[in-house]
Amino acid sequence: MVLSARSLTRRLTKLLQRERELWASGIERICGVDEAGVGPLAGPVVAAAVVFPPGVGLKGVDDSKKLLPERRERLALEIRERAVSWAVAIVEPDEIDRLNIYRASLAAMGRAVDGLSVTPQHVLIDARRIPGCDLPQEPIVGGDGLCHAIAAASILAKVARDAVMRDYETVYPGYGFADHKGYTTAAHRDAIRKLGPCPIHRKSFMLIPPRGLMPS
Repeated sequence: MVLSARSLTRRLTKLLQRERELWASGIERICGVDEAGVGPLAGPVVAAAVVFPPGVGLKGVDDSKKLLPERRERLALEIRERAVSWAVAIVEPDEIDRLNIYRASLAAMGRAVDGLSVTPQHVLIDARRIPGCDLPQEPIVGGDGLCHAIAAASILAKVARDAVMRDYETVYPGYGFADHKGYTTAAHRDAIRKLGPCPIHRKSFMLIPPRGLMPS
């Protein structure tokens, strides 16, 4: 669905509500944080953190899940150009298996915040708190659809993870990673049954026997 200029303006105004309250209180360096890739059977979990200059909001920014891939790519470029600072952090499948996905996603978000070139004064995060982060944190349930900074972070994280999974298509051909990005689809499950799990599959997620136990 293509939104009109007026609709985009209204949507941006709504998304910026919390940031404007914080800017008005004198807080300038507001960081949005989100992750992508909690649910897939394969590949990393990726988190992004982003800080915009006070007063800056980008029309079209929204929850990454609501945007078409081409739109996400264009917005990611604009976000990186307009941000004061941004960072992406990746937690690989072996660490996901070791920590569990919940802790791994929190670790990715913490590393993304640590990777910023500026120190945020306030962190807006989608529904959680980052352990070990001493900065003021504000969890917002459904934040990627309610808060501009979190939505922007969700776009950066999604675009970065999709790029990683496209690269894995050439490293591990036959699984269809460029199409399903590691998520649970019928085609992905069929590929695992045929080929067995590959090194980027999350062993703790697997509901299918490992290669040695696969039926021929």
